[in-house]
Amino acid sequence: MGRFDWWQAIVRVLGSIEAVRDGRAMYVLLAAFAAAGLAFATAQASLGRGEIPWAVGQGAAALFIAFYGSNAAGLLLMDRALGRPPREVLDAVQDALGVGHRVFITLAVVALAAGMLIAVLAGLFWLCRLPTVGAWLYALVVPLTVVVLGLAMLAGGAVVGPLTGPTVWAGASSWQSVRQVARFLRHHVLHAAVMMVGLSLVTGLVGAGSGFVVMAGGRLMAEASVWLIGVDVPPEVLMVGLFGGGLSNINAGVVPPQALGYIRAAAIGGGVVFSLALVMPTLVYLRGVCEIYLTLRSRDAEDELTRGG
Repeated sequence: MGRFDWWQAIVRVLGSIEAVRDGRAMYVLLAAFAAAGLAFATAQASLGRGEIPWAVGQGAAALFIAFYGSNAAGLLLMDRALGRPPREVLDAVQDALGVGHRVFITLAVVALAAGMLIAVLAGLFWLCRLPTVGAWLYALVVPLTVVVLGLAMLAGGAVVGPLTGPTVWAGASSWQSVRQVARFLRHHVLHAAVMMVGLSLVTGLVGAGSGFVVMAGGRLMAEASVWLIGVDVPPEVLMVGLFGGGLSNINAGVVPPQALGYIRAAAIGGGVVFSLALVMPTLVYLRGVCEIYLTLRSRDAEDELTRGG
């Protein structure tokens, strides 16, 4: 195999910041996060009333919406990464409902393999209980277990977790997705890990930038509201929605009745801003894992051509 083109890989990961300009993917994620947040808030309310079955169902609905909404956004971002004509939002949602199960199947196969590995290690620990040879065997089991479990966690965080979705978004079937993930685990764990570190830095910078905009703009908005509108509340009360909070986070007993309408409006508007700030780094992350997948896949294609030649 030839040398890995780290420069090109880094450029592609850094280029994932362009995802913040993808209006369709942003719309899908905003809608999914808003709907999932509403379902989760409803589940919390049901749980507070002791309605456990309703709470479980509403919580499951929140996870369902968030998962398939993220997959729909991933399909749109993969279209961009591959240079394909972007599909319509409704088509992306329908396609996500049709292929999302492939992600679960791939993860289930990987989880089964991980379970078998854990069973083998547990068997070795059981052998360490034997008299006389147990302590000597344990001296070998300790480094083996540390290395194997450490590599397994690295592989899960760098390959299995982030790259399973992109294999499906690129058009792989369930079996093809399993084979592709297995190939990445055999040949590209180091490459994927380094690129994921770079993507984490890019995503963190976008998140920090979004957070700064929200905090700085929110503080100015709240101060201006108190001064210009005359809302007699501390500015922090009007900023609750910007951090994902709601009226339940406010002590209504210390709030003037005439200010409640403004506080509700600020919570709703702030919730929109909070969702947007959350969507920005998520878009960059999803586009980034698409770019990492395509980089590793193109490297595999080059290696196959080299061996074929």
